[in-house]
Amino acid sequence: MPFSNGSALILRHTFTPHNNTRLTHLCGPADQHLRTIEEALGVRIAHRHEQFKVDGPKAKATQALELLQALYEMAERPLPEDTLQLMLAGDSALLEQPDDAIVLSTRRPDLRGRTPTQNLYLQNIAHHDITFGIGPAGTGKTYLAVACAVDALERSSVQRIVLTRPAVEAGERLGFLPGDLAQKVDPYLRPLYDALYELMGHDKVQKAFERNAIEVAPLAFMRGRTLNNAFVILDEAQNTTPEQMKMFLTRIGFGSRGVVTGDVSQIDLPKGAMSGLIDAERVLKRVKGIAVTRFTSADVVRHPLVARIVDAYDAASRPATPRTRST
Repeated sequence: MPFSNGSALILRHTFTPHNNTRLTHLCGPADQHLRTIEEALGVRIAHRHEQFKVDGPKAKATQALELLQALYEMAERPLPEDTLQLMLAGDSALLEQPDDAIVLSTRRPDLRGRTPTQNLYLQNIAHHDITFGIGPAGTGKTYLAVACAVDALERSSVQRIVLTRPAVEAGERLGFLPGDLAQKVDPYLRPLYDALYELMGHDKVQKAFERNAIEVAPLAFMRGRTLNNAFVILDEAQNTTPEQMKMFLTRIGFGSRGVVTGDVSQIDLPKGAMSGLIDAERVLKRVKGIAVTRFTSADVVRHPLVARIVDAYDAASRPATPRTRST
């Protein structure tokens, strides 16, 4: 029942049927989910058992109550923080999955696209020989690509997974790093290992390495090879040169699928050097069998601050509007 308090509105709601498990999942640990909603929408939420009170500007209070109701219906299991953030961003895809949504076979049974762009990305990977995923950090470009590779290996539609990255980041050079070649390149490939371990489990990944069903290597190791019946992923592709990108794309053999991911706002090549990712998007835009998926800050599924950071840097990179001089 609404109660007006000047410019603010107080909404009261009782969740029925009463379910203590759902209420616990809705509120989160120490009511953390409620605090997140309060901060995002500028409202105050109080509750006693199944009775909730939302106090704030009319539109925001109504939005908060609708969000609480939607989350309550989803709360049979604990609600991940990223789910809450996407709901706050208005992601209706979390409530209603498209009929053609891709279902991936990994150790995470709930793994799926969380935004419309992520769903499009998965569709593109499923239906194209080569797919480019371009966008800011935290949008799931690499993680979803690795998930598709694991799914393909589990279903035996490929014989192996090949993951690669250019060993050029943040201006650092491999020669100045300690250890042998394997130890030098390992830090650059660590995010790919992390995704594999989460999606397959440590023991299963180790066994796949032992039988050469998974290979993780720097991009330079791809030269001269032809990769048949493989799922091949090139990560951090913004740090390739056009020559390296062409070399990688021409490694794709029969029965193989390739995914190229990168963020063109984080290029660490020497000043003035052309990024192979930017060049490839221009050169290959009309080539049949290749798809390009572009992500934005709306697809970020990390901490909400990451999306705000991406937007701030995007705004700062735009040229300033020239001021007209008055006469």
